[in-house]
Amino acid sequence: MMLRGEVQKMSEEKKKILIIEDESSIAEIIKYNLEKEEFEAEIALDGNTGLEEGVSGKYDLILLDLMLPGLDGYEVCRRIRETSIVPILIVSAKEDESDKVRSLELGADGYITKPFGIRELIARIRAMLRRSDYSKVKGVSKEGILKSGDLTLDTVRYEVLKRGELVPLTIREFDLLCCLIKSEGDIISREQLMERVWGYEYFGDIRTVDVTIRRLREKLEDDPSQPKYIRTKRSLGYYFKSSDSK
Repeated sequence: MMLRGEVQKMSEEKKKILIIEDESSIAEIIKYNLEKEEFEAEIALDGNTGLEEGVSGKYDLILLDLMLPGLDGYEVCRRIRETSIVPILIVSAKEDESDKVRSLELGADGYITKPFGIRELIARIRAMLRRSDYSKVKGVSKEGILKSGDLTLDTVRYEVLKRGELVPLTIREFDLLCCLIKSEGDIISREQLMERVWGYEYFGDIRTVDVTIRRLREKLEDDPSQPKYIRTKRSLGYYFKSSDSK
């Protein structure tokens, strides 16, 4: 009950959203509709301003265009991810799969293609904020610390240690790792991971799971090309194996 109450209280607080978009007409339409939905919204019309605002810690979510004057959206996303785990939703006219994959690899949490319906955009934003809110309090549980082999997960501070060294993960990466460890040894399909980590309301491509797994391996594995922790079962999904397992 307390956990549910904490999530409800957090979700009732007015959320602040940064719109990094160089087309002022589109930015103003998004801002207007967000404010109608009781969000607070600010606009940055170029990459440099967007980066400065994005790393300020003032926002609960960032909407990020890719084609920007100054720094492009890819670089803005990469630099924000160096210091922040704020949810980032790419809003772009680029439709190629390579653009979506590159964005996810740089740390974006989702991707929506222009033109889009404002109702879909609002739904995506609410879904991402719900997951973010839940992630911030879900570790307030009896265990607090989750251990597997030489990995230690602090679900209160939202930190991962590998052999005592801090491994910086985004919220989504942390959630995914927690999900795999809690089902250690069990194969979990991509669809199940999408449901458990991203939620029923997520509209994204199932490839999002593969990209996030790849990022996790790059951060956790001694040799990402030969993973020892996060294993693949061909055509079935992924499973976690601790360093203590044989």
